[in-house]
Amino acid sequence: MLCLRLRLRCRALSQLLSSSPSASPISHLLGYHSRLLSAAAPVVSPNPSFAVEEYLVSTCGLARAQAFKASVKLSHLKSPSNPDAVLAFLAGLGLSGADVAALVARNPQVLCAGVERTLAPNVAALTGLGLSRSDIARLVSVAGNHFCCRSIVANIQYCLCLLGSYENLLSAIKRNFYILSSDLERVIKPNVAVLREFGLGPCDIAKLCASQPWLLTCNVERIRAMAVSVQGLGVPRGSGMFRHALDAVAFVSKEKIAAKVEHLKKTFRWSDAEVGIAVCKAPQVLHRSKESLQRRSEFLISDLGLEPAYIARRSVMLLYSLEGRLRPRSYVVKFLKANGLLDPDRDLYTAVTLSEKVFMEKFICPHKEAAPHLAEDYAAACRGELMANFRFT
Repeated sequence: MLCLRLRLRCRALSQLLSSSPSASPISHLLGYHSRLLSAAAPVVSPNPSFAVEEYLVSTCGLARAQAFKASVKLSHLKSPSNPDAVLAFLAGLGLSGADVAALVARNPQVLCAGVERTLAPNVAALTGLGLSRSDIARLVSVAGNHFCCRSIVANIQYCLCLLGSYENLLSAIKRNFYILSSDLERVIKPNVAVLREFGLGPCDIAKLCASQPWLLTCNVERIRAMAVSVQGLGVPRGSGMFRHALDAVAFVSKEKIAAKVEHLKKTFRWSDAEVGIAVCKAPQVLHRSKESLQRRSEFLISDLGLEPAYIARRSVMLLYSLEGRLRPRSYVVKFLKANGLLDPDRDLYTAVTLSEKVFMEKFICPHKEAAPHLAEDYAAACRGELMANFRFT
């Protein structure tokens, strides 16, 4: 369904670009800006004694410390003329005084942007892509100086199609501003092509790039190396878990991945093949801390007596909370089997992976009469207040 929405959005954006109205939105926006600026600020002649730091405090709303730091990057300004024009333009977009102050504090050079040359044309073109003034105002607040890049419109059009929604795009830009300024044809598209080469479809690419936006702008060979390392872990390209595994190892060095694999082998007594099986089933185990994995190993192998091969084939168990799910549910299963209320061959894994609601329906509620304290004891175990001492009567 997401893939279909991506294709429909891309088609709609292309139609918007090809069917722009005869009246130029740029001209309209520039006219609006000119009227706003003439009303908001008088014409200012170059002033050799223009005090940038004071301007940042009195006009832009920066704190004195912020203004001092920002003024270093604006020392070439000799007049408030261009900054006034930028401030008027930002106000016209709907940015509040607090928004403008935060933007200028992070990106002082935005006050040097050309309104007619850059800002207004970019806003007009983004409006043509279907973005609202509110959307654009939020983008400006996040993008800062990168909003002035000539590549911004083409990059946003492409990445909006790729990521599937404006919210996904904005979230990605917050974490990687270079999405707006990187070369679309030489960097972003080739990176996406490599992901496709390793079997990822549009939906997987959208989810992966939303989670790891640096994949869109890093060196293409680095992406290829990451994908190859995933295959080296035993996850075949094109498999359903390849995207999750690539997410898990993205921007992690080969040395750290190798160290994590060795720790898994030692902690769970796994062979290389069993590590591959475990990672294929639950790539996120590579994110777990050594302490977390050690505690789960002690419980599953030492306390419950589970075989390492069994855990490798069901490594999803390692992603669940030890105190909030693994321990309490294992105690319930153990209690029910010990008292003849559950088939001795019933698999613990089934009980662990069920949602809380379904677990209650299948393992707690049917035994209200035979074990009236079971629900109470299970709840206490989930809180860590009671361990394996469940009451039968």
